[in-house]
Amino acid sequence: MSSPNATHHNCHSKILNDGNPLAETSTRRAMILTAVMMVAEIAGGWYYNSMALFADGWHMSSHALALGLSVLAYGAARRLSSDNRFAFGTWKIEVLGGYTSALFLVMVAGLMVYQSVERLISPAPIHYDEAIVIGIVGLMVNLACAWLLKDGHAHDHHHDHHHGEAHEHAHDLNLRSAYLHVVADAATSVLAILALIGGKVWGAAWLDPLMGIVGAGLVASWAHGLIRQTSRVLLDAEMDAPVVEEIREVIAASPIPASISDLHVWRVGKGQFACVLSLVTRAPVTPDYFKQQLAIHEELVHVTVELHLAA
Repeated sequence: MSSPNATHHNCHSKILNDGNPLAETSTRRAMILTAVMMVAEIAGGWYYNSMALFADGWHMSSHALALGLSVLAYGAARRLSSDNRFAFGTWKIEVLGGYTSALFLVMVAGLMVYQSVERLISPAPIHYDEAIVIGIVGLMVNLACAWLLKDGHAHDHHHDHHHGEAHEHAHDLNLRSAYLHVVADAATSVLAILALIGGKVWGAAWLDPLMGIVGAGLVASWAHGLIRQTSRVLLDAEMDAPVVEEIREVIAASPIPASISDLHVWRVGKGQFACVLSLVTRAPVTPDYFKQQLAIHEELVHVTVELHLAA
């Protein structure tokens, strides 16, 4: 089928792992705000016997951890950017930080459920007025963090690609997950406040630990989504990404007929992919021809093309 003298072409393009300074600064500020409020909510929930407030504080701790890991990852990626050991740059350091954060979140969610169920079984008096005030302050901090991260999140939109490449491929994974988590955190704060108001007005003390369980569910759901998203990148499970089908379409539409005998695609940066492509063709062309055909997709920053001449 193929000649023994297969032609090989390897094109190195610059992997853009230059980071996002605005995102790093915003994330650091949001982390400090969140850490301060986290301590206040956990202490207030414990002192005033509010499980919903306590759970929201733990939720904020998960958020502070995620932001802290993101800041550390930004710094490590920047410091190691000139290290030649990283074949495709240091972007995956950020992804690894998100994955580690998600594993910790699973444990936090389990602790929240345990403590909420314990409070359902053994109710304790709640100081509603004080707990409500702390809950409202926590919500305001969540909204402030969302505002901080929104600017960096919007700034990152300049990485969009041709042919409607999915936005999740274009965004900073750390920043995007942190921004979405702040929104979920704000929702948990609202649940805690509603539970406390309901307990105060209607005497439904069970609402407080119930909202603690709901808050744990939000933490677990966010952790599950982050684990799936980051592990997909770390394990190079990208063969269902839109760009894979786009590569097949380019080869199928090529004026010079060729068939794909082997194809591997994996992500190497924010919205950036590497590709190893083996083709069988009868035409005496060079790999550069097919490389030029694939150049329409700017997200392909590292392309290796191997040609086999059909018998």
